Amino acid sequence: MQEPSVRTSRLAIAGGLAAVIVVGGAGFVLGRGTAPAVPEPVTPVVIAPPAPAPTPKPEPPGSLDRGAIISLADRAADAFASGDPIPAAVTDAADRRFDLLLPFGCAGPSAEDSTQSMRWRYDEAKQTLRVHVAPTTWQPQAWNVDPATGIDAIEGFWIARPWSSTVACPSQAGQATARGIEAITLPGQTLAIGQFFTSTDRRNDHNFTVVRRIPAESFDASRGFRVRLTGRIARRSGGDPVRCVQPGGIEQRPICVIAASVDEVRIENAATGAILATWNQRSQSGSDGVAPPDAPSSKPSAPSPN
Repeated sequence: MQEPSVRTSRLAIAGGLAAVIVVGGAGFVLGRGTAPAVPEPVTPVVIAPPAPAPTPKPEPPGSLDRGAIISLADRAADAFASGDPIPAAVTDAADRRFDLLLPFGCAGPSAEDSTQSMRWRYDEAKQTLRVHVAPTTWQPQAWNVDPATGIDAIEGFWIARPWSSTVACPSQAGQATARGIEAITLPGQTLAIGQFFTSTDRRNDHNFTVVRRIPAESFDASRGFRVRLTGRIARRSGGDPVRCVQPGGIEQRPICVIAASVDEVRIENAATGAILATWNQRSQSGSDGVAPPDAPSSKPSAPSPN
């Protein structure tokens, strides 16, 4: 047998290496073609958190009604009689809106020559209703108002029966009604609401009077009438919205007045809810109110105070 030469051996080795390279290259190419594709890196999207919802503003407190106003005055009277500071619940009431109802005429019509500050009469022959409401005027010294404050007059209304928060005439009033007989009023009113005026303030020095034709078959005064006052509690009585006095000494129940800025005065029929007349105190210089002779309704189209 012929021995392989050096040259032949070298050729064999070179051929083997070439075969290995070819096979390896083919395998590499085949592997790249079958391997899964590597995904390209994705930049993450940063989503900003939603802005917090705006905090809603708190709703302003509702209007003070008759019961709330009486409670306010009771707290002030208690503190005054005890020599204590006025409670925060009273001082914080300044600038609060109020809607106060003052029932009157519960015992029936007044006598023809009556001088009551709140009265009504119905002329059946002429089918005419006349309602008269007169504010009370007090001198500042009646409420111990310091002259240095510049207050020269206080005008407002007594709140009758301040021990009751009801806005209607007492149910038993009709049982003791007699036409033409004056109601018996106990002396010593204890609670009022009024406006404190300086010499430069615009005042409405007038009474509130309604003259209205109403057919007899439509007239209903079984629950009397009422004055509706709307406006804001004021801070014009020396710093506090309620001012109290005890002219009869410490054994007397305090007499208090609530300082107010009145925007509107209405006279209403308590039985039907009809608005008989309206006076805008912010824009009117003052005159008697004569309502139009239209049918009663809860919202008349144009009750005129002129």
